[in-house]
Amino acid sequence: MQTVSCPSCGAPVAFRSHASVMAVCAYCAATVIKDGDAVKDLGKMSSVLEDFSPIQIGTSGSFGGLAFSVIGRIQLRYDEGIWNEWYLLFDDASVSWLGDSSGLYTLTTLRNEDGALPAFTELQAAKLVSIAGQRYTTAEVREADCIGGQGELPFKVGQGWHARVADFRAGASFVTLDYSDGERPALFTGAAVTLDQLQCQMLRDEEQIKTSAGKYKGKVDTLACPECGGNIAYLPGVTAHLICPSCHAQLGAAGPKALVLAAGERVEAVKTTLALGATARINGADHQVIGLMRRVDEEGSQWTEYLLYNTRAAFFWLVETDQGWSRANVLSTWPQWHWSGSDSAELDKLTYKKLVEYNARVTFAAGAFNWRVRAGDKVRVHEFENGQTRLAAEITEHEMTWSRSTPLAYDQLRSWFGKAFTGKAPPAPKRGTSASDTATKFIWWILGLNAIPLLLEFSRTWMYVVLAILAIYLPAKFLSPDDQGQP
Repeated sequence: MQTVSCPSCGAPVAFRSHASVMAVCAYCAATVIKDGDAVKDLGKMSSVLEDFSPIQIGTSGSFGGLAFSVIGRIQLRYDEGIWNEWYLLFDDASVSWLGDSSGLYTLTTLRNEDGALPAFTELQAAKLVSIAGQRYTTAEVREADCIGGQGELPFKVGQGWHARVADFRAGASFVTLDYSDGERPALFTGAAVTLDQLQCQMLRDEEQIKTSAGKYKGKVDTLACPECGGNIAYLPGVTAHLICPSCHAQLGAAGPKALVLAAGERVEAVKTTLALGATARINGADHQVIGLMRRVDEEGSQWTEYLLYNTRAAFFWLVETDQGWSRANVLSTWPQWHWSGSDSAELDKLTYKKLVEYNARVTFAAGAFNWRVRAGDKVRVHEFENGQTRLAAEITEHEMTWSRSTPLAYDQLRSWFGKAFTGKAPPAPKRGTSASDTATKFIWWILGLNAIPLLLEFSRTWMYVVLAILAIYLPAKFLSPDDQGQP
């Protein structure tokens, strides 16, 4: 480890990795460049937007049997949102990057590759691409700007640093091509991970997160809409895109003050079953509804999606349709599917059959989101089904995501939200004619048909009639699904 004095304030600045060429002074935010034995001050680095990530400089963990420490961070913003890249130093002096976006994590390492790699302009979301001899699906193609940094970094970054990157997935495998330094990209390979898998320690706890989030200058928990003056409750840092519930103006909240991105259309408030701010107690932890949007397909069917957030978990959605409710989670491990026409997708050794394909359009949105949402946004959806579980691939021009959803019972939602859940219980299914009912009617018909013979020669025929009645009624009585309490 090399320690130098900050050229700006004189405070000690540590370089723990020999690969690090830049560090941000923790005291004065000066950008310190290491040039041999000398150091230079390149000016102030923009402060990172304190968010709800549990990771921090100093967080430690283990991967592949090697211990690591988090020594640096850059924060990037693109048209649809913000994400963090954490710089990791392992005990064997190797380095990696931990991508951190909306509670989903990927661990990648720089890899030398002499073979052909695709040009940035050729890439398109959802297309299959061959990289280093393996087939991947293009997950995202984006351009982003660095908006802040902390700690040590292996290259010079600062305000105005522009990145061009593309992400690819194959199951849990993850690849990034970074075109920031030219047409020939740098190749980073790795996989989707969780903080539990990384055995992370020194994470920020919930109180630390709540205390620090929003400390970026000018941040508060309630923001006045600069368009209409109404109050907007939101999560500082993690929700950089807001939609005013009063005037529907779209706001950017990634800076010290909210900026109007697009004037909202004055429309009547949309009634929803769950209100913004409603809290659910799920598996012993509080989750809050922070955003909601309504979508419609080309046939006119509408549904509502509610975005829920917890400081220790990834975002997830509750989806309300005419058929009921479901919970949808974004997948970090992708199914195997060739989108050019395959009628099935495979995930966790299960086959999901193609159910439907349609275009979905956002007609209304309000609250806070971890990416930019606008009325009019369109996406192509491919749905697959296995029993009651569904997979959905959503594809736009620049991005593809997979989610998995399972149905939720009315009683489950009432248990989670309590009185905040205003939905009506589904009507009890109409009881159809059971087998025993049919048998009973048939028996009366037989009795009626045999009434005359019974009266004339009852002693000779009564035994046969009783046996016939029992042969019809008893199997229907005891084998009927309705009488067994089955649906």
